[in-house]
Amino acid sequence: MKFHQMDWQQRLATLAATTKLTASEQALFTTNYSAINEQMIENYVTSFPLPEGILPNIVINERTYQVPMVTEEPSVIAAASNGARMINMGGGLTATNVSREMIGQVLINEADFAAVTTLVAEQAPYLIEIGNAAHPSMAQRGGGLKHIATRDLGDGFVSVDLHIDTQAAMGANVVNTISEAVASYIKTQQVGNVVMAILSNLATTSLVTAKVALPFKAVAKAGFEAADIAQRIVLANQFSQRDAYRATTENKGVMNGIDAVVMASGNDWRAISAGIHAYAARDGQYRNLVTWSHDATTLYGEITVPMPVGVVGGSIGIVPLVQANHKLLAVESAGELAQVIAAVGLAQNLSALRALVTSGIQAGHMQLQLKSLALAVGATITEVPILVTRLQQMPHADMQTARQLLTEMREK
Repeated sequence: MKFHQMDWQQRLATLAATTKLTASEQALFTTNYSAINEQMIENYVTSFPLPEGILPNIVINERTYQVPMVTEEPSVIAAASNGARMINMGGGLTATNVSREMIGQVLINEADFAAVTTLVAEQAPYLIEIGNAAHPSMAQRGGGLKHIATRDLGDGFVSVDLHIDTQAAMGANVVNTISEAVASYIKTQQVGNVVMAILSNLATTSLVTAKVALPFKAVAKAGFEAADIAQRIVLANQFSQRDAYRATTENKGVMNGIDAVVMASGNDWRAISAGIHAYAARDGQYRNLVTWSHDATTLYGEITVPMPVGVVGGSIGIVPLVQANHKLLAVESAGELAQVIAAVGLAQNLSALRALVTSGIQAGHMQLQLKSLALAVGATITEVPILVTRLQQMPHADMQTARQLLTEMREK
């Protein structure tokens, strides 16, 4: 019997027989079993839990949100919370949806671009009718295929871009269904070789912007001048506008927040990450996602990112914890969820840049990393705070030191 044909118990038994899993390791697979998750993916053996925390009380468009975040990295939620605290001192963020559509592509090679463009121009209403007939319920809700454009990719390669309103869903399946229907018709028109039809995760027609204006005092920190901190945040940000190496690291910090909320909301964090990073390089150079500027009294921050998330469909209607997270978020639309996610990314960036230009990133990181270090050397839940306190007093906190201190604790 092939592995994919086995039931869950047979797969687990096969793994236990062919690997060196201990009895306690096998128990982990059993303990984390979920009948729902078994139906969601192929070759299921167990569920892999990740920590979930809350970013409390971030103010967006004069409304206060409780935002669930899923992450394994220490300091992410602490940083987001710190950023939100500073932002709230300035009255909160404003966020708007620039647009809300997904793009499907019909990809053609050996194409006559002029002929493809003429076909689309002359038959656009019919092509839109064909696309929407493939998914009528979306059109009935006011969504569906809205607009068609062509792009010349050079050397006989052409993309027919389908702009599709997916309403409350992220809509990958909707976009693919509509795209394939349109592609089937274009194949009959002899304008080139239709290779495939698929959605694009570079959702430049599903953009969201979040902005904040902060009085300098909002970023104040003991031992530093508030105005100097604001100016140095802008300078740090300018490095990321010029240098892809720095921009990559800055954007990773932004994505710490964005990915964590996307995961908690049951959306496709891989698609969001791919689209956002591609968007960061839209002018040919990879740049930072957030821009900061200042005048005599105020620090201004802004982020614009593609955010094609949904509040229905996919795992959102299947996984109970995802449904509970949506109750925590209390958003009323996919657009509102996109605004919250972008706002968290901006808060994350503010906190990181402020730390970098003041006490340095390690000061805050290490306080939380020490807990992970204590757990990694085998400290129990009750031993962790004691070991962390002792590690804080050491000139170097590494694995060897942690093991030695834990041994000494237990001997005493």
